[in-house]
Amino acid sequence: MRILLAEPRGFCAGVVRAIEIVERALARHGAPVYVRHEIVHNRHVVEDLRAKGAVFVNELDEVPGGAVTVFSAHGVARAVEMDATLRGLDVLDATCPLVTKVHVEGRRYAKDGRAVILIGHAGHPEVEGTLGQIDGELHLVATAADVAALPVAPDRRVAYITQTTLSVDDTREVIAAIRARFADAVGPGTRDICYATQNRQTAVRELARECDVVLVVGAANSSNSNRLREIAEECGARAFLIADAGGLTAAMVAGARNVGVTAGASAPERIVAEVVETLKALGASDVAALPGIVEDVTFRLPARLQAAE
Repeated sequence: MRILLAEPRGFCAGVVRAIEIVERALARHGAPVYVRHEIVHNRHVVEDLRAKGAVFVNELDEVPGGAVTVFSAHGVARAVEMDATLRGLDVLDATCPLVTKVHVEGRRYAKDGRAVILIGHAGHPEVEGTLGQIDGELHLVATAADVAALPVAPDRRVAYITQTTLSVDDTREVIAAIRARFADAVGPGTRDICYATQNRQTAVRELARECDVVLVVGAANSSNSNRLREIAEECGARAFLIADAGGLTAAMVAGARNVGVTAGASAPERIVAEVVETLKALGASDVAALPGIVEDVTFRLPARLQAAE
């Protein structure tokens, strides 16, 4: 059995930035630093930061007045921002800059008088934040069928924006449905799908072509990780989403000659390494990385943390 590693995999620039914001806040202010929701969708990341002094809360009413508070990489609604201001919280915003870009675009379209259509998954934290960032007429869709059911007149001027972690292919289909139904529809095409999502999806397609089984390391509530597993299956591989090496069983890789391993954008590389070691214990004797895109994207930290080491 041979192991093939996808390239790129794991942490994206937005996740690196969010984690570093929490770590630098702890170094600068000391524990506790409060974090609204999971900073990113990965239990191991959350547990590591909790061990360093981060306190994760569901809502801001759990945070003492004036405390240092971090908003997660997924972004928050304006109502949450206002609540933080009213409570006098010392806020550090770890929202991914690519998510912020979607917020800005949506507000621009709404200000122009267009009905805004957000392509995304109901209940996802990024979607909840985006819905709460845009005033005016706003609709959420996930499929082409949802577009057909929108209570919006065909002659209405509309604009669309997208959740960053959706599949490029799925988004393209929904955008086509929007453009087919509305005569005046504008939007960013697939540019709002973040670079990391696109790169990891391209890499997993290459991986699935070479492998009998593909293991995706990531959390069950991670949108981009789930989509990586789906894409691997669509490409003909048996695919499994596992949180860590503890989720890997011999039955998953039974009979496989080539086992591919990739990771969602919130999954630490050390967890990938543990999965590789477990595969070796199950009989794998060779590890190779497929050639792929080399990512060199970085996002600036908030100004007040840039000098903190």
